[in-house]
Amino acid sequence: MDLPSKNAEYGTQRYWEERYTRDEGTHDWFKSYDEIKELLHDLIPDRNSRILMLGCGNSTLSENMWQAGYKNIVNIDYSEVVIEKMRVLYPDRAGMEWHVMDIRELGFESDTFDVVIDKGTMDAMMAPVEDVWNPPQQVIDDCTKEVEEVIRVLRPSTGIFLYLTFGQPHFRK
Repeated sequence: MDLPSKNAEYGTQRYWEERYTRDEGTHDWFKSYDEIKELLHDLIPDRNSRILMLGCGNSTLSENMWQAGYKNIVNIDYSEVVIEKMRVLYPDRAGMEWHVMDIRELGFESDTFDVVIDKGTMDAMMAPVEDVWNPPQQVIDDCTKEVEEVIRVLRPSTGIFLYLTFGQPHFRK
């Protein structure tokens, strides 16, 4: 796996398209399903929940959740390359969908998901931040737009947004 020359590259679509063009197989950032499955099972007891996976990349999280009985998972990523690779890797998963989509502009109706999961996607958007106490306006706008879109697509009063981050809590207000 090639690392970018600057962390800010993690926040660009070009980086991810190039990376997924080179990379084969799967990769999970900082937490595997086995490390968080108890948390997921506690927070999502209903295996029929409609789940949206933001910035799915080539993670095995959706596949592992599907194997655990969560059969209604919608995966999105803005990389066409990785979405096509994941469709090929998991062609026969009934209820599993793969869509090319930007998390800042979700192409779904409002109030349609029970759970939305971000596992490191906002971290990538925050990669250009040099001063965590004073992020650039573009980063603030991008992160705000993601959260606004998540709130819009979640079912009112019952929807759950799971935000799994490598960042320290006091930097993720």
